[in-house]
Amino acid sequence: MSATRPDFEKLMGRQRHFQHTERKIFGHVPTIAITPVADGRFGAYESNLEGTWKMVERVYDLISENVFLPDGTPVRIVVAPEIVYGARSGARAQEYYTKEGVSANIWVSRSWAYSDELMSACQGIGSSEWQQAAYGLNQTDRPGAVWLKAFCAAMDEKKRPIFSIYNPDLEIEEGDMAPYVVERILRFARCAAAVAEMRGKNYLSVGSVSMGIIGSDVRRNTLLDYLGMGSVSVDMVALRGRIDKGLYDHEELEKAFKYFKKNFKIAFNAGVKPYTDDNLLKESILMAMIVRDMMIGNPVLADKAAAKKYGYRADVEHSQGYNAIFAGTQGQRAWTDLYPNFDLAESILNSSFDWNGFRAPYIVATENDCKNGIGMLVANLLSGMPQLFADIRTNWTAESIRKATGVDVSKIVPDGLIDKRNSGAGALDYAIDVISLVTKDREVSIQEVSAALRKSKSLQKKLMDGAIDGTTYCGAILEYFLGDGLSSHYRTPGGIPMTAYRYNMVGELLTCSVVEGKTVELPVKVADHVNNVTNSTWPETYWVPRDMSSFEYMSKIGPNHDGNSFGLIGADMITINAMLRIPVDMHNVCCCEIFRPTIWDRFGGDDFRVCEKLGPLYA
Repeated sequence: MSATRPDFEKLMGRQRHFQHTERKIFGHVPTIAITPVADGRFGAYESNLEGTWKMVERVYDLISENVFLPDGTPVRIVVAPEIVYGARSGARAQEYYTKEGVSANIWVSRSWAYSDELMSACQGIGSSEWQQAAYGLNQTDRPGAVWLKAFCAAMDEKKRPIFSIYNPDLEIEEGDMAPYVVERILRFARCAAAVAEMRGKNYLSVGSVSMGIIGSDVRRNTLLDYLGMGSVSVDMVALRGRIDKGLYDHEELEKAFKYFKKNFKIAFNAGVKPYTDDNLLKESILMAMIVRDMMIGNPVLADKAAAKKYGYRADVEHSQGYNAIFAGTQGQRAWTDLYPNFDLAESILNSSFDWNGFRAPYIVATENDCKNGIGMLVANLLSGMPQLFADIRTNWTAESIRKATGVDVSKIVPDGLIDKRNSGAGALDYAIDVISLVTKDREVSIQEVSAALRKSKSLQKKLMDGAIDGTTYCGAILEYFLGDGLSSHYRTPGGIPMTAYRYNMVGELLTCSVVEGKTVELPVKVADHVNNVTNSTWPETYWVPRDMSSFEYMSKIGPNHDGNSFGLIGADMITINAMLRIPVDMHNVCCCEIFRPTIWDRFGGDDFRVCEKLGPLYA
């Protein structure tokens, strides 16, 4: 059946306008299919009918109750119209999934099912870009394992990566699902949703390379080949132009200005400086607003009444933004020699709140370090939480601290610590222990913490109040930032599980490093000394990696920047990198937690060889 012919006369007469979306930017909500399969023989099919659908129901409920995007949007889940037992029923599922915009699929079976000859499976329900998993029931009378092994072997032969889910112990079909199965299904769904959410969005590069930092050399084809993303480059003069032309929401600026003046402690520079205090604060807030507007758009910019009132020209094109899921700002030095730095802008955008209240973070990388921004985006999608952009500033050993301060911290940091700070750009959430707001249980997943925060207004208020109370905005060091600026200073509490990560380019190859650890609380005398001899206007976060020394981390991690996430998400990071065919060059995740497609086993677990053989997901 052909599509209805458009009314071109009507389209020609239509005036353009700002296009509203249910979420911040346009894009199909990640959609996961659940495909039940069974033996199609008469009798075998009927005896498995009810049990198979009950398995599907449990998987459906598990994902729907636990997998959300950072803004609280639940992933979409669709189920095949019927159990797939042959080529025609497989094709029916394929047609339905195509209409629904599916991007990942979980095969489910409690018994034998034809794994190659009769099903469209190994040609692939969906495209080669889809993430695929298979869950086979572990029971003696129902040989789900037989189907699972045959099916995964067929997928491996065809070089179609598939995640195999099979409980180590015999399963009971009544009651709760086995914890091992739950963990693997949720990890797959979480990571597959993140892969789908990135696809088709953009990276917004505000400016170019900052001070020769290789991370801010935006590799457009890398974004396209590995993440399925586009990129938009905007010279910083566009930001200056919007400020000078008044192309922003003037009423929101006043609201934000009053919010900062009322709530935050601000220590402006004294003496001769480029801006008055109020003008510096307003300009810094404007930079945050305009970077956000460039990322997601703002209908006020196309509003003729607002434009007339505040003296700018309504502009539909500029109101649309660039559909950017993450961004980076060059800052130094092309901008900061003349104008305020981006510290306030980056810190408030990366946080989970601003003058409009609690919200999902905007991912913005300091110094346009796109490669660090990739990690921040991935970790945000996996955890649901704000991310901490940091310099890997200094490796302090217990002995160096003793020599500098006379204090013995060998019991606190026997293998040293990393001082993580950057010029005030860290998300303000790291001023407090966000996890302890929700629970005292350090074993709880960060996704559960994120879900609890989204659901509770009282927890959101505690988070915002605590982060504000723990933060002081300080005038920039004029020696480096000639145009001044406002940097957020806070001291991250100790004992918080925190994962560090970094994406690296080696020629045309993208790799990832991921290391789990925790923050540490230093004696006040020690922390004050480290702060004063480093930069007392920037955020302080002291962190130790697990099962390695801080020097080993400092030696092996790639560039001068890393990203950091609340919670231990290393296993999730390894899984999503396998989906994207990005090899992990360093990690400290237990082998029992590593979850990759079965084709990795065919290459002896060698991440680099299998990723080279498969190539980037979208190449």
